[in-house]
Amino acid sequence: MKKVLIIAYYFPPLGGSGVQRILKFVKYLPKFGWQPTVITVGPTAYYAKDESLLKEIESLNITIIRTNSLDANAVLKNKYDVVKMPKERTRKILNFISDVLFIPDNKIGWRRKAMRAVGELVKKEKFDVVFSTSPPTTDFLIGRDIKKKYKIPLVLDYRDSWMNYPFKYFPTPLHRYIHYRMERSVLRAADMTVTTSRRTKEELLRRYRFLTHNDVTILSHGFDPDDLTIPSVDILPRIGKMRITFSGMFYGTITPVYFLRALALVLKKNSDLRGRIEACFVGLFKPEYINLINDLGLQNSVNLLGYLEHKESIKYLLASDVVWVIMQDDLTTPGKIFEYIGTRKKILGCVPAGYIRALIEEAGGLCVDPTNVQEIADAIVQLYHLYEHKQLYGAKPEIVEKYDRVTLTGELAKIFTKFLEV
Repeated sequence: MKKVLIIAYYFPPLGGSGVQRILKFVKYLPKFGWQPTVITVGPTAYYAKDESLLKEIESLNITIIRTNSLDANAVLKNKYDVVKMPKERTRKILNFISDVLFIPDNKIGWRRKAMRAVGELVKKEKFDVVFSTSPPTTDFLIGRDIKKKYKIPLVLDYRDSWMNYPFKYFPTPLHRYIHYRMERSVLRAADMTVTTSRRTKEELLRRYRFLTHNDVTILSHGFDPDDLTIPSVDILPRIGKMRITFSGMFYGTITPVYFLRALALVLKKNSDLRGRIEACFVGLFKPEYINLINDLGLQNSVNLLGYLEHKESIKYLLASDVVWVIMQDDLTTPGKIFEYIGTRKKILGCVPAGYIRALIEEAGGLCVDPTNVQEIADAIVQLYHLYEHKQLYGAKPEIVEKYDRVTLTGELAKIFTKFLEV
């Protein structure tokens, strides 16, 4: 078994979609001859915890090294385990303060602690490759530090863009320039860069002329076929309504407001559909959105489930007729879309023109403008008519197969193996 050292601040038992990609790589890399060791943060306060995720890899004897950090969440761990998501206005203020004070992000206090752990580790073991995944971009700085100090080949994993991340603020031109210099330094140190979409790859190639086409490869998000294999006794019963399910967190421009207003409009204009459509939300839900549900009179049409363990959330996706996603930009690549594709359910994409819309339409989904309430309402009615005639079809098998996480991990293993041949 060859050895890969993985740098990932976000790792189970932290929950949410941000940990899925790296967890599944860790789960399947041994299948392709690579033994992972993970360096991640120790106990920390976070919005979602999911202990069940660790059970997926407990039989593989994966070494997970957890180190302390000086970031705010790690400090809060002494008082809290799971923290509530702040109101949107509060979140924006906190993010702005954080982006003013911390470069590249508020996880920079983990860098020194992580490097100390790496130093102890490399005294005992030889690693063939370092794999660093971002966000947070502090992970990339740690990867660069390891490459410079220990001369181990470095592979970067861009889950999202650094400079064009829509939830990142650059308070001054100086802040933006410092980030640019950091990213350039990290990319110069890397032996290979992986991105989740062609859009991010093209962005990097335009910005940094020293990169060649072969320096950046695309390895998309995906779904784990194991997750979608539910024993028959655990399958949720159908409810006699068209269930439209969202799975994930709302923050920034990722908001349920337009969808909820559209649903209220549908039920107002089509009274016969009241009681025949259920909007199901799996994940954290802010109080201001609950107030909106009440204001719109949707109490009997909305099912709020809160945060569920990953396997439980999958049960609801599989028991749904339609799954939906909202994005008001085309700059990030939500991992949940690929899980949606894996379920072969009809996808309602409230997304702008671009990469994400093309992806959903390739999977047989229906896309509309993310902020156009009338368009969303028309789409809901259209989907209901398809539901009535049992014509809600999802992605075709050949599309689904492209995003199998086992296959994608095999591609990552091939990338790692290139460095053994040099």
